[in-house]
Amino acid sequence: VQLQASGGGLVQAGGSLRLSCGAVGSIYTIGDMGWYRQAPGKQRESVASIPRSGSANYADFVKGRFTISRDNAKNAVYLQMNSLKPEDSAVYYCKADIISRDFRQSAYWGLGTQVTVSS
Repeated sequence: VQLQASGGGLVQAGGSLRLSCGAVGSIYTIGDMGWYRQAPGKQRESVASIPRSGSANYADFVKGRFTISRDNAKNAVYLQMNSLKPEDSAVYYCKADIISRDFRQSAYWGLGTQVTVSS
């Protein structure tokens, strides 16, 4: 099982980006999915998470600006980021709690995608 993330890049402050992350492999089902970020010299922090069904949760610093969504049929999670600020610059990682077809449950991480917001 692997998570493949894409969609990062360079954008001016106030701009938007959409991150995508898809899970591939021998998957039975996926539970919670989420996005984390890590800026240089800082710890990795949770940005948003979404259960298989139900309401999403957001960190206070992205509420009203970012929207997380998922497509269970595609084993994918997305992060729409609007009104970006320079302090949003970081490597963004997707995470998913996956039960494989041999019924093993593990948390998987994507490799990360760089988001840079210029002022």
